[in-house]
Order: sequence, then structure tokens, then C-alpha cells
Amino acid sequence: MQATREAEAAEALQQGLRQRVLLIDGDTARRGRAAHILEFLDYEPVEADARGWRAQAGEPGTTLAAWVGEDAARDLAGLVGRLREWDPKLPVYLLGGGRDEALPEGLGRAVLGRLAEPLKYPEVTSVLQQAEIYRESQERRRRRRPVELFRSLVGHSRAIQRVRRLIEQVAETDATVLILGETGTGKEVVARNIHYYSARRDGPFVPVNCGAIPGELLESELFGHEKGAFTGAISARQGRFEMAQGGTLFLDEIGDMPLPMQVKLLRVLQERVFERVGSNRSIQADVRIVAATHRNLEALIGEGKFREDLYFRLNVFPIEMPPLRERVEDIPLLVNELIARIEHERRGSVRLAPAAVMALCQYPWPGNVRELANLIERLAILHPFEVVDVQDLPEKFRRQLGGTEPPAAAAPVAEALTAAPPAPALQPPRLPREGIDLREHLASMEVALIRQALEEANGVVAHAAKLLRMRRTTLVEKLRKYGLQRQADATGG
Repeated sequence: MQATREAEAAEALQQGLRQRVLLIDGDTARRGRAAHILEFLDYEPVEADARGWRAQAGEPGTTLAAWVGEDAARDLAGLVGRLREWDPKLPVYLLGGGRDEALPEGLGRAVLGRLAEPLKYPEVTSVLQQAEIYRESQERRRRRRPVELFRSLVGHSRAIQRVRRLIEQVAETDATVLILGETGTGKEVVARNIHYYSARRDGPFVPVNCGAIPGELLESELFGHEKGAFTGAISARQGRFEMAQGGTLFLDEIGDMPLPMQVKLLRVLQERVFERVGSNRSIQADVRIVAATHRNLEALIGEGKFREDLYFRLNVFPIEMPPLRERVEDIPLLVNELIARIEHERRGSVRLAPAAVMALCQYPWPGNVRELANLIERLAILHPFEVVDVQDLPEKFRRQLGGTEPPAAAAPVAEALTAAPPAPALQPPRLPREGIDLREHLASMEVALIRQALEEANGVVAHAAKLLRMRRTTLVEKLRKYGLQRQADATGG
């Protein structure tokens, strides 16, 4: 019942023209000044005191944020606790005090920050935007996206669409797959997708990094061992081949495998049987092999470091992952996906302004998607629930802007920032196990795209309408519906 009321309240908030901000302060003059600023910014202030706020607040979910005067109640921590108990997703800020003044002891986790007097326009708008991001991230946490959704290949560049088609063609077979590509391009993501869309989906997916395990231990790691097979083998142990029975074995960095192990692996691939170390009992290998490497195996063959016969056994169906610098148009989608992953794992949130995303598109990305993921995580720590602009990026990303022309592939990026990506070539989006509020999901996407279009068009509604391929009058109606007029009016739209 409570969930239904919250959903109805959230829908009412979404369709209303103004968002509500709860002002709880015993200082009526300060409360009035805050209310006046909020009205000017087209928000609806709800003034109350520490005793009567509950009657004024309405249903949970109808209030964007709460601003609480530091002297609003004797038990300030108790008041904040009751607010968070009433609406766990409510962002709470302290109102009053100095800009450099620390938060009262015990409130560091309960409130998001302080609004110091005199209130200034940039600080107020930043706090309101932070509150919207915070509520949005809390809603995403509540919906709990399934882990499988993060294993999808993100992007709609030609290169990534080609990879999807190859996965679609090979997934239903038991053919051995060799995934090639630079470090950090997402080779394991491809391997997991092959497993997920195969008939072995219900079996285990077992990864093993051949370059991270010493050569003398790799045989035991792959095939297992019997008790007493070697010094330290105090009990029998399954290897990765046994763990992966009925599923997929992912041999990562196969190019780093020592030559003696390559001979033994070749025999398993040829005969589909293996023995544990210290045993003469053959075990049937009912596994699908997917291997990956960032090395040039043909060059290693020429140097005598990789067996040619093993190469041909592995190279049945090669898939080459493109480096990130060759699919720049996918960066905006990857940024959104990586932020969603951080939110899903409850590690905070962050947003990037379109100009910041364009700056990232001009960086060469030697570490590929892994480097981008590290950057997004770092920004979420440095700028939690804030909007990151160009000046907030690390220096090496800003350095790329110094008088350089954007790469040729950056032309579609502006469109990617404002237009919805086409449906994936491999599979349509999967419905979460717990279901989804489709109307809310589509409305959230529409609001996000409209905001990005307004930012790209500097708030000019006519230009934003062109980016969104719609009539200006239609966009104006949507601005009213979602309460976004202030975003256009603030910049002269």
C-alpha cells in the first residue's frame, strides 16, 4: 500500500509544473528569504516548523528536498532522522551557518551538505540539481537492475554492431572462439555474452587468467590434482576444466601460457579428455572454450613462443574487439552505463556535462574502456552527485582540447548525446525479473534527453527542438509537463 502511494506521489510530482522543497526553520525571516529564492527559481517552497512539518509535507515522494535550519529543533539529529524515516530517498540540507563551518557531529551521513547565508544563486541551483540526481539514483537503487544487464555490449558504432553480429552467429554453436584486442577493450564481456546467449547459459562460466598464474601451477589450476600429487597437495582439488563442466571455460591472456602447458592444452582440445595431476583416470571435458589475448599470436609463432597447431585449434572463430579510440561515438553511452553500474553497486553517482563528454571523445584512451571506467569511478568519488564539467576533468583530458581538432569519428557524438540509441542488433532490452514501470522508465528517458538537448542548445528551445526532431510547440508542452521551463528560461530560451 505504501509503495502504491509513493508511486502515485512520484507520478504527481513528475507531472506537476513545480517541485516542492520543504523548509523547516524556527527563524521565520531566514525561512522567508529561502522561500523567496525558491519561488524565483520556479520551485514550490513548503514552510513549516519542527513540530508541524509532517502535516505540511504531504505524501512521501512529493518533495524534492528538505532544507532544515540548524537551530530548527533542540534535537536536530532526531528531526533529520524523522525526515529520513518518513522518506528514505529525501535529500536533506542544513540551512544557515558559515560556508567553511563543519556539519554538526553525527549528521555527516544524514545530510548532503549545508546552504550557508547569504544564499547565492550558483550554490542554490547546484544544491537543487544535486538533490534531483540524488533522488534519481535512489530510485534506481530501489529498482535493483539485474547484474546481467551490465554484461551487455554498450554502443551503436559499426565496429560494436559487427561484434554483436558475430556473437549472434557463434553463440548457439559449440565452436571455439578466439577474442583479440588491446587490454581493456572488454574481451571478457564478449566471452560472457557468448556464454549468456548459448545453450550452455545455465552452466557455469569459469574464467582463468593464464598470465597471472605461474607456469608450474597452471597445470594444477586447469586440470586439478590428487592428494599427494606434489609437495603441498594435502587434498584432492578440482581444476577449472571440471568446474566448467556443462558450461564455458574462458582462457584469458592465452598468449602468456608457457609452451609446455600449450602442448597439454592442445591434447585436451583435440581429444576432449584430461587427467588430474597425479592421476591416470581420464575425465571427459564437456566444456566450451573461449580464449582471449591482447598479443599478436602470429608474431609469437614466428618467435617460437606460441605453438602454431594450438593457434589453429583456437582460431576457429576469431572476434576482434575494436579499441575505444575507433568507436568514439559510443563514449556517451558507455559513460551512462558506467554511471548506472556505480549507482547499482551503491557507490554513489555523478553526471557529466555534454562539453565534458565531448572532451573525453578527443582523448586517445590507451587503456580503453577499463580506463574510462576508472575515470568515472574517480569522478564519482571527487564530485559525488554533482555535474562534472570540462574544468573538473583531470588535466590530461583537458590537455587534448588545446587547439586540436576533434577526431573525425566525433561527428556523431553530439547526436549520441541527445538521441536515443537504436535497438541492439543482438537482443532487445531484457525485462528485469521484478518488472518495470514502463511509463516511468520512458518518461525518465525523455526528461534526460530533453535536458541534454537544452544544454547543447544553450537553453534555446527552438534549437533543442531541432536536435530532438520535433516541433517547437511540442517541446514547449513537454517542458511544461515535466517542469523544465526554468532550464530553458535560465539561459534565454
